[in-house]
Amino acid sequence: MFITKKIKFGIALSAVILTTISSFAQEMKKAKVENYDQGFRLGFGLNGGVSTDNDYDFALGGDVRLQYDLSKATSLTFTTGFTNLFIGDDVKDLGFIPVKAGFKAFVWKNQFYVLGEAGAAIAVTNGYNETSLLLSPGIGYATKYVDLSLRYEDYDKFNTNQIALRIAYGFKL
Repeated sequence: MFITKKIKFGIALSAVILTTISSFAQEMKKAKVENYDQGFRLGFGLNGGVSTDNDYDFALGGDVRLQYDLSKATSLTFTTGFTNLFIGDDVKDLGFIPVKAGFKAFVWKNQFYVLGEAGAAIAVTNGYNETSLLLSPGIGYATKYVDLSLRYEDYDKFNTNQIALRIAYGFKL
């Protein structure tokens, strides 16, 4: 059976995330649960990425993330913005709007987290008109106002993927 590098990478990444979440669940059973005021947070981020398969040179973008805190350690997320994939001199760049929903779980000291998002990447520039499935697992570090994360993004219809760094400022609504 032939397994591509993308599938192998996805399986390995999924195993790491599931192991981390399992460890987190075990720690939560031991911890005393306190009352926590649920609420919304809003974050504005800048993103930069590199292709893992050399289909384009780099990516730059900005995003807005709405986060609903279910508890002190878990949140639901909705992220949108704009990302541009810079390709080369002889090929038109690809700009798209990502629309993603996800789940964020803090796994250590309420600052380090794992995040999984899924959605669509809607091409909007240079005559591109595809909409691609967008899968985006990641890890991050957050304080009261700053959020730094590293994520892998796979774009099914764009025949590429990237590893991206996000630097964001967020606040409670």
